[in-house]
Amino acid sequence: MANYTAADIKALRERTGAGMMDVKKALDEANGDADKAMELIRIKGLKGATKREGRSTAEGLVAAKVIDGTVGVMVEVNCETDFVAKSAKFIELADKVLSVAVESGAAELDALLATDVEGKPLSEVVVEEGAILGEKVVVRRLARLEGKTVDAYLHKTSKDLPAQVGVLFAVDAVGEAAVEAAHDVAVHIAAFSPTYLVREEVPAETVENERRIADETARAENKPEAALPKIVEGRLNGFFKEIVLLDQPFAKDPKVNVGKVLEQAGANASGFARFRVGA
Repeated sequence: MANYTAADIKALRERTGAGMMDVKKALDEANGDADKAMELIRIKGLKGATKREGRSTAEGLVAAKVIDGTVGVMVEVNCETDFVAKSAKFIELADKVLSVAVESGAAELDALLATDVEGKPLSEVVVEEGAILGEKVVVRRLARLEGKTVDAYLHKTSKDLPAQVGVLFAVDAVGEAAVEAAHDVAVHIAAFSPTYLVREEVPAETVENERRIADETARAENKPEAALPKIVEGRLNGFFKEIVLLDQPFAKDPKVNVGKVLEQAGANASGFARFRVGA
């Protein structure tokens, strides 16, 4: 009979995040040796990694950190199920990925995944940890944002899960007003998911297509010819309010737009990034 206890099973489950039956089988095979069982779980998981390659990874979390108030780093790490997404082992892995991103200074995902972690690239570490968890795990996205003031905001869409939405927002000003405005706008971005910072970033073909649709719609509604230019511009402005951050009505006070809120704080937006798990 294998030489291990229920406490040993619990401890190994906490170390690996593996299922109870997998832990028991590994301890049986290892005759109660926890380190050997850990190795067996890892080997078994790696053997199954190829089979998991095509699986969907629509769950996971977003993690972020701001360094010295001026540099924000954010990562999205995905897995297959929400059960794993909320496990301590997965959250620990995501924290490791974020730490590597912060320390390496990587600005691109490929550079992050190639970063050396104790003699092997981070990409291999992620695969190995995923093997222990028994799911496909991927680092999907990385954002790095710099500014005079940078805010990071993480939002939980479910109290049982880690953060599913993350935002980095940067402004070109410092001081209490700038810090407060940056945070408020970061929260706004999480809720209203803008696509662009300013109108000038919207591709010209997208704007022209929206203008054409607005014109054709107004004509189909038999609007007066003389009124068409004003109607089209009004509808185009409505389109910008949906997708452009600075044009959006501010979440805390829809009577003013985000651009006005920042202006009142003496700040200009210099960039943002928004991740939602799986989106």
